[in-house]
Amino acid sequence: MTTATSRQTFASVTAVAATDAGTFAGAVSPEWTIGDRANGGFLLAMMGRAATAASPHDHVLAASAHYLWSPEPGPVIVTTEVLRAGRSASQVRARMRQSERDCVEALFTIGRLERAAAPQWSAGAPTARDIAFEQSVRLVPRLPNGTAATIMEQIEVRLDADSNGFVTGEPSGRGEVHGWLSLPDDEPFDPVSLLFAVPPATFDIAFTGWVPTLELTAYVRALPEPGPVRVQHRAHLIDGGRVDETCLVWDRTGRLVAQATQLALIRLD
Repeated sequence: MTTATSRQTFASVTAVAATDAGTFAGAVSPEWTIGDRANGGFLLAMMGRAATAASPHDHVLAASAHYLWSPEPGPVIVTTEVLRAGRSASQVRARMRQSERDCVEALFTIGRLERAAAPQWSAGAPTARDIAFEQSVRLVPRLPNGTAATIMEQIEVRLDADSNGFVTGEPSGRGEVHGWLSLPDDEPFDPVSLLFAVPPATFDIAFTGWVPTLELTAYVRALPEPGPVRVQHRAHLIDGGRVDETCLVWDRTGRLVAQATQLALIRLD
């Protein structure tokens, strides 16, 4: 089993530093990868930090990203352009580059979320399944095919017993998983780290290893309470070597705090 050399907070490992007007430097950590490939949510969170820093507002409200090329672990550059700075929200374009190659292009809406705010209407919102964190099964840092998932040594992913059949090579075929996600040392989630929570990776149909994202759209709906978040990933259709999936994220109180859809490549045997 691969052992991580250090544990890093999500805030520090996704940090970016301004190097010029609208330009930020960051680094893809090799300890936050799956089979030496960066997680799409990790990359989006890094870009979200740059977009927020470039904006006059505080919190990511929405993000839409196209993944062009997977960067290697190491330095990356994020360039930003404020398209509009309004009174309540701003729109920022961000681009991640490595070795003169575009890796991810994204558009962000940045605004402000209020801690004391409550939903004005929630009858149409889905509710979280009642799953005990302690009774859920923690994933190990290695995929069923032997690929090292070093990111699992940093975070904690726990799945409901009905959702972890793919771990033993017996997926249910429903295309749905339920569980919990926590950051290192139970670091609280914020609007940027919720972008890391939303990209789905559903193996409940058939284990296929890495499922690279083509496009991802995420909404951050509320500031979560401290603690792990509950997640639900669901696949809807596999056709033409592509799968569309949705992800819902609730905080520990059961409030829906983030949601996402993605289109990804998939190869079934």
